[in-house]
Amino acid sequence: MKVLAFLPVVISSLLAAAHFSRSGSLLLTAASIALPFLMIVRHRFVPRLLTLFLLLAGLEWLRTLYILTGLYQEAGLSVTRLTVILGAVSLVTLLSPLVFRTEIMRLRYGREKHA
Repeated sequence: MKVLAFLPVVISSLLAAAHFSRSGSLLLTAASIALPFLMIVRHRFVPRLLTLFLLLAGLEWLRTLYILTGLYQEAGLSVTRLTVILGAVSLVTLLSPLVFRTEIMRLRYGREKHA
């Protein structure tokens, strides 16, 4: 069951890596691939760092959606499929940090339960 808790973070990171690879950013691609491996380390900074990364990646997906929507509209192409796909990827990426609020993750990273 613990493996399922890690999946949203890993999937979002791999999708970000694919995006950055396609745009030619080797450093961001490598970081996107490497960051999920931090979940092996049981330290309080891990959820914070990964949350920051995932929120920035989600914003990058929204930025990409905005840019591509404009390009598609200028070319007279339908933006429906693009919007659904990138919107879904953005949503999943932006919601992925919520896994760190689960009881399993709080116990793993020694975070206290908040009221």
